[in-house]
Order: sequence, then C-alpha cells, then structure tokens
Amino acid sequence: MVLDALAHHPLFAAAALATRISAPLFNRYGAGETYGDHVDGAIRALTRGRMRADLSATLFLSDPESYEGGELVIAMPGGETAVKLAAGDMILYASGARHRVTRVISGTREAAVLWIQSLVRGAEQRDMLFELDQTVQALRAEDAPADAVLSLTGLYHNLLRLWSEP
Repeated sequence: MVLDALAHHPLFAAAALATRISAPLFNRYGAGETYGDHVDGAIRALTRGRMRADLSATLFLSDPESYEGGELVIAMPGGETAVKLAAGDMILYASGARHRVTRVISGTREAAVLWIQSLVRGAEQRDMLFELDQTVQALRAEDAPADAVLSLTGLYHNLLRLWSEP
C-alpha cells in the first residue's frame, strides 16, 4: 500500500526520481525507546539483488498528539532539524545525513522507513532538477507563455538525460 501510494504521488516522483525503492520497514517506539545518531548504509539488500540508498524516507503513522518525544532529528547544513509530522505525512532526506529518533516519553510512535535509489546520484543535481520541475509546474498553472514553458521543460529533460544513471 505504501509503495503504491508513492508510485502515484507526483511530488515524491519529482523529488526522488526513484529507480528503486526498498520495501518499507515498519517500526514502533514505546516510552523510553530511542534510536541514536547514525547514517543509513549505502547499500540495501532487496528481495532480489541490492540497491544504492541515495535517499531515506520516514512515513509517520501515528498521530503526533498520541505520543510525546520521538522526533526525527536530521543534521542539515544550517543545523539540526526536528521533524514530527502528521500521520500519513512523509519526509525525504539524504541517506548519508546524520539523524536519530529522540526518546519517546509517552505513547507510541509508529513509522515506516524506506530507502530510494535515485536515477540521479548527486544530491545537488537532484535539488536543481526538483526546483526546475516545480518552476515548470507553477508556470503551467499560471498559463505562462508556451515557448518559455517548453524551453524550461527541454532544459529539465536534457539535464536529466545528462545526469541520470540507468
């Protein structure tokens, strides 16, 4: 169900440019439980073969008011960011980013974690392609001149062609 939802989610598709997605790993943290600082492994085993983990995703399954603590803390260039999203919301982040789950004080935190191999290995290139894609979508919604939209769409696809890996 999780993988099917991601397959039909345009924002996820634009951000991840996924070529492979692992099966979700479901986890549950009760009071007193935590998961310390770590980075996710570069290679993930699949049912058949292996994949490179470029991106990690945490899908929050518990209502944030149903538990205290349990934030996902991700080290970002400007400092750490604590994330605690609504049930059904997901955050996508670099697998190589240091992160942790803070101690759950009360209640139960449930989430699903999965890993993505992107067509575009480089995070900077993925970020640029995502920004370009979102700009094209916004221009289309505003009925921008067709020539300008076509030019940016062509640029997007040519950069994707240049930067993607099979």
